[in-house]
Amino acid sequence: MSYLAFIVRRYWLWLTAFLWLLITASSLWPAELLPQVPGTDKTHHFIAYTALVFPVAFARPRQWLLVFLLLLAWGGVIELIQPYVNRWGEWLDLAANAAGACLGLLLAEVLRRLIK
Repeated sequence: MSYLAFIVRRYWLWLTAFLWLLITASSLWPAELLPQVPGTDKTHHFIAYTALVFPVAFARPRQWLLVFLLLLAWGGVIELIQPYVNRWGEWLDLAANAAGACLGLLLAEVLRRLIK
């Protein structure tokens, strides 16, 4: 097993919790204080949710559907909260989250098959 696979399997819960907290905090941070980063908002959502879903999908493949649905629901809650913290809630952000989560699931499955 590769070193990356070992790390993800051993620390999947910590990785997921850290990414979840980071994404939540950055999604609810007031807009006037956001740093300028390259790329579009939808790209950031896509990458963030790919990274968020990957550890649990890789380490716990039987729970992928539950985690996928919970994280998408949380993404929807964030979009509903954002207007109250000087941000813009957009349903296309939720679509980017879903697409990124799908890629995270796919990458985890491909890596799991390559390792076997």
